[in-house]
Amino acid sequence: MTVTHGNPRPRVFKALSIPARLLAVVLVFGVVSPAMADLALARSKNCMSCHAVERKLLGPSFKDVAAKYKGNGGAVDMLATKIRKGGAGVWGPVPMPANGQVNEAEARKLAEWVLATPAP
Repeated sequence: MTVTHGNPRPRVFKALSIPARLLAVVLVFGVVSPAMADLALARSKNCMSCHAVERKLLGPSFKDVAAKYKGNGGAVDMLATKIRKGGAGVWGPVPMPANGQVNEAEARKLAEWVLATPAP
């Protein structure tokens, strides 16, 4: 009769580096929230070059945008269009340039995320 002691499972997880372990946890448990994914999209499309979530940079904060358009049923479509085509005159003299690297679905997702930002 053979008796084995210890954990019979392979030690694959223990052999992984710390970043790989963190990635594994995120993938297994879905730790990345939709808001974090949308922030990553905003960063990848260079929105964060002019905007921040909580404070004004070159453009208005996302919290201020959400507060301004709260209750406006057409705000998602309007903002999605501004994200793609640009605009001017709403937040001061600095125009928002068109962002040709954002497709329609991404613009809508970004607009929905910005409008869901809690107001100050």
